[in-house]
Amino acid sequence: MTGGTEATRAAGAPGPLAPLAGKVALITGSARGQGEVTARRFVAAGAQVMITDILAGEGAKVAASLGDAAVFQELDVRDETAWAAAVAALRASFGRLDVLVNNAAIHWIRPLLEDNAADLDRLLAVNLRGPFLGIQACVPLMLEGDGGSIINISSIAGVKAFRGHGVYGAAKWALRGMSKVAALELAPRIRVNCILPGAIDSPMLPPGAAERVSAGTPMGRLGRSDEIAEGALYLASAASSYTTGTDLVIDGGSTTGP
Repeated sequence: MTGGTEATRAAGAPGPLAPLAGKVALITGSARGQGEVTARRFVAAGAQVMITDILAGEGAKVAASLGDAAVFQELDVRDETAWAAAVAALRASFGRLDVLVNNAAIHWIRPLLEDNAADLDRLLAVNLRGPFLGIQACVPLMLEGDGGSIINISSIAGVKAFRGHGVYGAAKWALRGMSKVAALELAPRIRVNCILPGAIDSPMLPPGAAERVSAGTPMGRLGRSDEIAEGALYLASAASSYTTGTDLVIDGGSTTGP
């Protein structure tokens, strides 16, 4: 992706209403919640999108609702073979890849001493191994084209300690570190950034937590999935052409203090 100079815009680059025109994106965990909202926002911005998830029925419905702009591919992000199949299907459907959003994740809140090694391995397989395999699988196709943008969804639990988030936080801290290394190694053709959401009103929020979390946030409310999608749109588009290796925090001020 190149910068949005006046000369570039005059030459016919996508305008502000279609900042992803001509681009192709793969979004993991996009059958529902934050991933689905991001996929819909990308299509509205002019992109073609591969919806991927282990929830085949829900993912297929999302893709069908987006018409020719989307296809669905069942994908277990823990599986290297499944990633290869997804990239092959992407090549057959769209012939290119410009944006990878590593959104799929699992989450729970549990004291560290009550966690166990098996659950640690299970969470790391989705939240860290998944993005690792995604980067390895997708970068070659991205480099066949114009390069592009990789967006890893981390968390404010990857920058600040929260009780009950020992295992989840470990994965999100590690994802930030891996993203920064990838940004160094893949520049200048591919940019790699993280989004760090705060508490978002989504299926991942534990039941009964909304009021308590809202009260502890300077903005006095939960975040919305569309607000995260707008951050992803910025990092996917040429508007962020000089942004790589960074963290975009969208948390209503939660990390500003106690």
